[in-house]
Amino acid sequence: MEFDFATPVERRHPPEGDWPSQKWHRYGEEVLPLWVADMDFTSPPAVIEALQARVAHGVFGYGQVPESLRQALCDWSAEHYDWPIEPAWQLWLPGVVPALHLASLALTAPGDGVLTVTPIYPPFLHVAERTGRLPQQAALRAPAAPGEPWRLDLEALEAAITPETRLLLWCQPHNPTGRVWTRQELAGLAALVERHDLLVVSDELHCDLLLDEGARHVPLAAAFPELASRTLTLWAPSKTFNLAGLTTACAVIPNAELRRRFAAAAKGLQPDGNVLGLVAAEAAYRHGDAWRRALLETLRDHRRRLVERVARWPGVTLSVPESTYLAWLDLRETPALRGSEASPQRLLLERAGVALSDGADFGWPGFVRLNFGTTASQLEAALERLDAVLAG
Repeated sequence: MEFDFATPVERRHPPEGDWPSQKWHRYGEEVLPLWVADMDFTSPPAVIEALQARVAHGVFGYGQVPESLRQALCDWSAEHYDWPIEPAWQLWLPGVVPALHLASLALTAPGDGVLTVTPIYPPFLHVAERTGRLPQQAALRAPAAPGEPWRLDLEALEAAITPETRLLLWCQPHNPTGRVWTRQELAGLAALVERHDLLVVSDELHCDLLLDEGARHVPLAAAFPELASRTLTLWAPSKTFNLAGLTTACAVIPNAELRRRFAAAAKGLQPDGNVLGLVAAEAAYRHGDAWRRALLETLRDHRRRLVERVARWPGVTLSVPESTYLAWLDLRETPALRGSEASPQRLLLERAGVALSDGADFGWPGFVRLNFGTTASQLEAALERLDAVLAG
């Protein structure tokens, strides 16, 4: 089957109705948005067909997670990750961000330390303070030279751990750098987690978007079975299949006691399942893989275009992302942006009319995150605008 990833979809003024989009309506009409992790592609046909059938039913009362969805995720995990999970391990939720906060509430006490590694998806940085816990951070090791990867700095991570540290918020594949952590890096992390008796929330939201040919995701809890009893794995179809607005995710928790505590903490703090989101999730996991594989071909081509363009921009460096549709650009030494106290994100918004995500929100000022999950024509238009500012 042919899938269309080339035709732009009108999202600012869709002819079908007035449907505001965070991505397309935050900034003015003259701005091209490459910021929030939201692709500009229609979702898989099988998902759209399943949603149309559910909408035709016409009743949208309180639903529940169907056993067929639980089994679909078990099948997906076994096929794609070689990890046999159980239906009973699954707690379906309205998103990964609520799950991060619920994990802190459920698994730690006020004053306990919640540790994360920067740069990181911004909600990670607010979990501790929002839940009355102690925020703790360690930094990744930045590339020593252009083209080198970001690396996990185990010494820095261990130095950040105190007697109060109880929970590690982890991200693999990594947002925003796009790293797919090596077995060696993860082995060091696993040893550290056990040594300090930490619990882990592993956000693996981008795990089905590995860009290198033949790459295969291995969940943290599967790679190191000794961690399974202390790990909560977070998955969702939202990034892979462009379903973020349907607010459906899953926490996979093998440990029955941790699962009980997590479920208890969620009572009254989150709604019941999104009936359309659950339908979309099952359709995606059962029938969306051909679409996903075609998407990966498109994203690989867009990554190549971006890498070639960045090579023309003096002082701009990019560690090529190994996963997802997000690129993490270092603009701290960019001559074209010197002499201003404004952030690179603000300067590129004003001078190029391109909206990117500000690295300061990820804990690293001077960087920007660029979303290349858009059509080739929209990406090219944005890159031409950035060229006009950065290539000189």
